[in-house]
Amino acid sequence: MVSREDIEAFLDRLGADGATYREVEPGLWAVRPAGALDIDVIVHYLPPVLVLRVKVMDLPADTGAVAGLSRRLLELNASDLLHGSYGIANGAIVLTEALELGHLDYEEFLASYESMTLALGSHMRELSTFREAR
Repeated sequence: MVSREDIEAFLDRLGADGATYREVEPGLWAVRPAGALDIDVIVHYLPPVLVLRVKVMDLPADTGAVAGLSRRLLELNASDLLHGSYGIANGAIVLTEALELGHLDYEEFLASYESMTLALGSHMRELSTFREAR
């Protein structure tokens, strides 16, 4: 099984591509991707899985906007996301993916991380229109 130290080594390798990270607490890191995305990907070592999560935005106050947003997120889950999914947690939209530690390697970790950041890069403009609908 992949260890906590292995995950830190994965994060170090991300740094070669310009990402930065900080350990928030043991086994919990905030990763800032290189580029224009102003987000933190939270990486949580939680055996037997590694959880990657991004807070996308707070839920809109308008219930009509929430209904439209929820529908759109379900459509994106079905069409654009291979492994992860959008959801609602603590009054916010989140994008989450869980990876099994038993057979995880850097390539699988990188593919999941890049899939999430790519999805957010292409979805954020559209999703922000729901935030503005407050």
